Amino acid sequence: MNKQTNKKSAIVLLSGGLDSATTLAYAINENFHCYALSFIYGQKHNIEIEHAKKIAKFYHISKRHKIIKLDKRLFLSSALTAKQNMPENRDLTQISKDIPPTYVPARNTIFLSMALAFAEQINAFDIFIGANAIDYSGYPDCRPEFIKAFEKLANLGTKAGIEGNKITIHAPLINLTKSDIIKFGKKLGLDYSLTWSCYNPQADKLACGKCDSCIIRKNAFKQAGFKDPIEYID
Repeated sequence: MNKQTNKKSAIVLLSGGLDSATTLAYAINENFHCYALSFIYGQKHNIEIEHAKKIAKFYHISKRHKIIKLDKRLFLSSALTAKQNMPENRDLTQISKDIPPTYVPARNTIFLSMALAFAEQINAFDIFIGANAIDYSGYPDCRPEFIKAFEKLANLGTKAGIEGNKITIHAPLINLTKSDIIKFGKKLGLDYSLTWSCYNPQADKLACGKCDSCIIRKNAFKQAGFKDPIEYID
């Protein structure tokens, strides 16, 4: 509980992307006193950090926005971090259930663990993550089973949990389609021009339009009936 605002404090994982921005908008709408965490881990699309800053500023939480730099050597097996080609123009309705090369090893586990440590420090018992299991790209750490398991771990492995202060991992978008997420965010007043989705940024800070994330985003805005406010190179 924040003594000045009389609101419950919460940690929100904020990548700068569409899902995490919508999750922050939701948490604020639910009257939480929000702190945002963003991570630099060697991602090729680190332009997303600039967008995370813009989103934090939009919601007047810049002073409560922490950017954490991790050792990129931990994540070098992903197409998002390593010197390998980014998958392009895949038909995401036809691909197999194999985990794609853009999977980053244990990323959400690490991010949630950092959020958990920070939460204990400031006596917060709520952590928000924009994980989505419907239009996700095959990542195992975006599934409801993972969120539930991490919440159990959080309550078993922390002083707060042992003392009876239940820690809750919120994933409010977990069962929404990407188009429904956009509609939800619009109702919350979120400006999606502040967000970034592209895995492979082009010159002049344009989105590639070909990576999995761009394809999912473009299709979602079309299905939601809104114009995507970001620019693509194509």
